[in-house]
Amino acid sequence: MANSKIPFSMRLFCAALAGVCVGASAQPPAQVVKPPVAQAWIDVATFAGMGMPMGLPGGGNPMAMLGGLFGGGSGKGGNTFGQTQAMSPGRWVDVTLYTRNNPQLAEGQQAVPAGFLSPALKLQSPKEARGTAPEPGDERVTEPEYERPKGKMLLYWGCGETVRAGQPRVVDFASATPADLAKFFQSRRATQRGTHAAVGRPVWPSKDDARMVPAQASLAGEHAFSGAGVPEGFRFQLPAAQDLMPAIALKQTPQPAGSTLLEWQALPTARAYFASAMGAREKSENEMVLWTSSELPDIGFGLLDYQTNPAVDRWLKEKVLLPRQATSCEVPKGLFTGPGAMLRMIAYGNELNLAHPPRPTDPRVAWEPDWTAKIRVKSVAMAMLGMGMGMEVPVAEPADAPASRPDEGQKKPGVKDLLRGIFGR
Repeated sequence: MANSKIPFSMRLFCAALAGVCVGASAQPPAQVVKPPVAQAWIDVATFAGMGMPMGLPGGGNPMAMLGGLFGGGSGKGGNTFGQTQAMSPGRWVDVTLYTRNNPQLAEGQQAVPAGFLSPALKLQSPKEARGTAPEPGDERVTEPEYERPKGKMLLYWGCGETVRAGQPRVVDFASATPADLAKFFQSRRATQRGTHAAVGRPVWPSKDDARMVPAQASLAGEHAFSGAGVPEGFRFQLPAAQDLMPAIALKQTPQPAGSTLLEWQALPTARAYFASAMGAREKSENEMVLWTSSELPDIGFGLLDYQTNPAVDRWLKEKVLLPRQATSCEVPKGLFTGPGAMLRMIAYGNELNLAHPPRPTDPRVAWEPDWTAKIRVKSVAMAMLGMGMGMEVPVAEPADAPASRPDEGQKKPGVKDLLRGIFGR
């Protein structure tokens, strides 16, 4: 058929289609990426707040009780694996090691700088562990499970003296549709798999090496992993940017208009900040109030943990996070009318991902690294809103303590009681 007999529009379509096909065929093949032979995860955390000094062991203090309520903390003293998630005050480091060459690896070693601990860390595999261990190279975002609250929830957002127009956003769980819940529970999250306990994957702290992290310890310097099946040469330099972060020195000042001014000193290695508060309304056990420092509505549940560098940078542009230069934020007045609003703030450190050999720039060359390492860093502060970091925290009475004292008519609720009221546990 001659071209003159084909409609002009059809010829344009065919030409466009041919261009698409040619373009598709010109695309280079996807690079073959194989999982690493060995992998290490290092989580680094600093926790402060609730009136407790830094550097104390996790056990024997109110924060250990709080850590147990949030799913961590042994309460027995000493160092235990998982403290980077337990909210106990102090400086914590968790390590997990894995090698495909020995899936049942029982022990390993991590040589660390002399400024951290000496001798080397002894990593040991747990005898049993819950759940399924992640596959090496799995960088998917992990999604926690939340228990569905009851009653109503009110969300406020943004730093400032007064509540902004259009707030709060309210959801009533008795009548909320799935669409209502999806709109309300907007929560950014880019938390990937970090340290974890699994059989055949030695961890530190371990049963035979439960040393506490010294108050002035530094992770900066050379690290090296070894063990049966671990590739030779699994060593790297950890820069100062991934060292233990200082504690957030959070100061709270009530303002004459009724707002609360939060102030802190900027941390040298912080990439960004985020703050949130949660509390119940006075005389209403079924109404919970949330506030976050974000300029956009976000409940913040997913932001109070490690996040990837690209995600932090993206949320900085969206003004969901406070910039590294920020040193203050004001909680609007009138949000929390009941007792016990819990304030949490996080400073995101710089995540570091290392691999050897480096990924080839030529996509036609397959990449199978001998080892990879992921280092995540954060600093978190926790306090009761309006009561400051140096407040006195009510401690649970001993079992043999008298029910009341002559000078008190009724025992005040402890931190655990307040948190159970907020979280419904």
